[in-house]
Amino acid sequence: MAQSGESIHEGQELLTAGKPLKEAEAAMILIHGRGAYAHDIIELGALLAGEEFALLAPQAAQNSWYPYSFLAPLENNEPFLSSALQVVGSLVAQCEKAGIPAEKVILAGFSQGACLTAEFAARNTRRYGGLLIFSGGLIGPPGTPRDYAGSLAGTPAFVGCSDIDAHIPLARVQETAEVLTALGAEDEEVIYPGMGHTIVTDELNRAR
Repeated sequence: MAQSGESIHEGQELLTAGKPLKEAEAAMILIHGRGAYAHDIIELGALLAGEEFALLAPQAAQNSWYPYSFLAPLENNEPFLSSALQVVGSLVAQCEKAGIPAEKVILAGFSQGACLTAEFAARNTRRYGGLLIFSGGLIGPPGTPRDYAGSLAGTPAFVGCSDIDAHIPLARVQETAEVLTALGAEDEEVIYPGMGHTIVTDELNRAR
């Protein structure tokens, strides 16, 4: 595993759907969960995005963005985490190069992909088209400093999760919503009693 942070996820498949990037008016970057595939999450994008969207779903090396729990010490998930964050950043830059500004780029993810989405947005604050965080939260163990800089400048954000998710502690979901709000996002947090580790119809409706 002696790979640089830049190379781990470099060169993996990028699945696309919807309008070609250079013809689209907006874009949605969709980040899959641990053990899943880009084609799993891009189907979610098709349910959420309008006809004017380009959909971009990167594939993680070995189907995982980082090896340990998102609650593990940050250094334990390096250099995988840095490589994963770089993938998201490069896709945002790709959208901008194609003429789609960040304020028309929606970042969406489920589970491990939701954690990556939240952490990327907090570390790279600016006005995005939206943040869709399905069953995930900011990365790092309890007590991790959340001294992120900048502002999300009114970015609409949806954070949805179960109150009994076996992978995502409720306290972390709540902390994530609080941090995003403090960073200037227009955040909507919805906790679903008894829901499994999944995405339900109400979440899709709110995300739309």
